[in-house]
Amino acid sequence: MDQALTACDHTMSRSAIQRLIKQGAVQRCGPATIGSVPEEPVLDSAAKVRTGERYRILLPDPEPGTALPEKIPLVVRFEDAHLLVIDKPAGLVVHPGAGNPQGTLVNALLHHCGGTISGVGGPFRPGIVHRLDKDTSGLLVVAKSDAVHRHLAQQFAQHTVTRRYLALVKGHPAQTRGTVDAPIGRHATLRTRMAVTSHHGRTAITHYTILEKLPGFAFIACRLETGRTHQIRVHLAHIGHPLLGDPVYSRAFHPPPHWPESVQQKVVTLGRQALHATTLGFTHPVTEERLEYDSPLPEDFMSLLGALRSIGTL
Repeated sequence: MDQALTACDHTMSRSAIQRLIKQGAVQRCGPATIGSVPEEPVLDSAAKVRTGERYRILLPDPEPGTALPEKIPLVVRFEDAHLLVIDKPAGLVVHPGAGNPQGTLVNALLHHCGGTISGVGGPFRPGIVHRLDKDTSGLLVVAKSDAVHRHLAQQFAQHTVTRRYLALVKGHPAQTRGTVDAPIGRHATLRTRMAVTSHHGRTAITHYTILEKLPGFAFIACRLETGRTHQIRVHLAHIGHPLLGDPVYSRAFHPPPHWPESVQQKVVTLGRQALHATTLGFTHPVTEERLEYDSPLPEDFMSLLGALRSIGTL
């Protein structure tokens, strides 16, 4: 049941459908005949779906926001009455959660947008269509209305959103260009981590290109075809080239002692995974104009690249 309904409506996750079923918000309407009357709510996510049946999903009103507005500076790359594109710095958490009740992008958005922001994501994720990890910098789009939110979510589900990332990985991949096509799901024992797994894993595809080979590292560009949690981090670690500075999917890198001290310091003090969301493109849900924005590498990333380049070419 839940799997079939999710396949019909790409704007809703399977877990969201399951919650609605438990709440009695999914009704079986019977065959598509004139005068058919809704039956009792379906309460079993595993119920069988039969040919000719129709189902009605009763969406609840968006929950009121409970996160508090905070005056936090934002870098806004685009804004109109319907949405805005934010250039997020590394270190800024996207939405409140355990250990981060305030000081997040959501708190900043509530102050910046006032009451004009989508409630589809729930009280702690207003306007958030997609997210970036705390220590990943770069571009993300925020919806100001529920209709715009759903339209953008559908674009993500249909893989029509352009997402390009820049990353610094350990070692040099064997191929200049490659594709990692490996399903990603929750780690079997470490529940805060994701992993490549065929057991309940979801399709995940990442394309990468080597832009520059540096001593000990490769500067690469990644294009996402899907958008799973930690996708780039998991996929690159899976092929043996994890991100520099990734505390979850990579071991600490110890620079060779013959490297200049200044370069060694740049490497060990980066303090985050070397990943930047540099390009974001999508179709405006209202004007239907194709929009694309680019974000330059932040200073910490640029400084590290410069330090590695100073060692010399390979």
